[in-house]
Amino acid sequence: MSQVVQLNNTRKDFIFYIRQLHKLCEKDLSLINSLIIDKLDSDVPLVQEIASHLILSGGKRLRPLLTSCCFQMCKDNNNERKHIGLAAAVEFIHAATLLHDDVIDKSKNRRGSLSANEVWGNNTSVLVGDFLFSRAFQLMAKYGNISVLKILSDTSVVISEGEILEIQNDKDLTINEDIYFKVINGKTASLFGASCQVGAMCTKINQEKINALKSFGTNFGMSFQLIDDAIDYSSSTTMLGKNVGDDFREGKVTLPIILAYLRSNDYEKEFWKKTIRHLDQNKDDLSKAIEIVNKYKCIEDTIERAKHFANVAKDSLGIFNESEYKEILTNLVNTGLTRLN
Repeated sequence: MSQVVQLNNTRKDFIFYIRQLHKLCEKDLSLINSLIIDKLDSDVPLVQEIASHLILSGGKRLRPLLTSCCFQMCKDNNNERKHIGLAAAVEFIHAATLLHDDVIDKSKNRRGSLSANEVWGNNTSVLVGDFLFSRAFQLMAKYGNISVLKILSDTSVVISEGEILEIQNDKDLTINEDIYFKVINGKTASLFGASCQVGAMCTKINQEKINALKSFGTNFGMSFQLIDDAIDYSSSTTMLGKNVGDDFREGKVTLPIILAYLRSNDYEKEFWKKTIRHLDQNKDDLSKAIEIVNKYKCIEDTIERAKHFANVAKDSLGIFNESEYKEILTNLVNTGLTRLN
């Protein structure tokens, strides 16, 4: 049986820098949270109940924090604070996608609690997700300009395309890396990039730096998701707050599985077809899956891919002057990589 890699203190480093980012953007975050609570209001009580169940359940607010941090890094004394409304819009878009994802994945839990679809059913969850998307567009229209509206609406399209592409390739063990990168760019990285980009666009910074922050966010998001993929086959349950092998049990084809299938012998390929494609699993199959993944060094190679995107993200910040905001963004990328160690 393969040995599970413990996360130890390095994941605490990542959480430490998330908390530091909270402190650094504390005033903004308070305003963002107040606006989110205000915009959760609805004449239909069930809408507010379900939306609040998800949005107020203790998420890290990473995406709106990126909007705030990028605004603060780029601002001068004459900038309006429209980024607060756009940061709230970003969080609503993220929350809407989570509601839809949980329905598609038939997830029973979200952030340590029952998922909305488990409590209220699929139909209601999808419609409340639509409500959150609509609220996001209201905020975009109020606080953004035509350029911001285009970026966030285009990002919403890319997110939807990523979700559809994932469904289209569901249980397909022969999917290649290029297609998988399109999926995670759509589902994760695109909103990271847009979050950073719109924060900068609320300042008078030049287009070169706006593009650099889009690159930073997008590549950070790619790296972040790839490490999440690796964690599922090598992590400590207690540190993650979730069960090891959730992706495996749901039959998700993530990068470690893509690499493992490509490298497997004929007997091992039949194992993957049985457990992933047909979801015919027994109690020993997760251990066998981890054993094969480790045999072919699929975790190490997933981390190498993540490091590439992380390096591109950090290099994107090179045109900015040194500041506490730049430093914390760099530290988030670095410690995001070490969540596995």
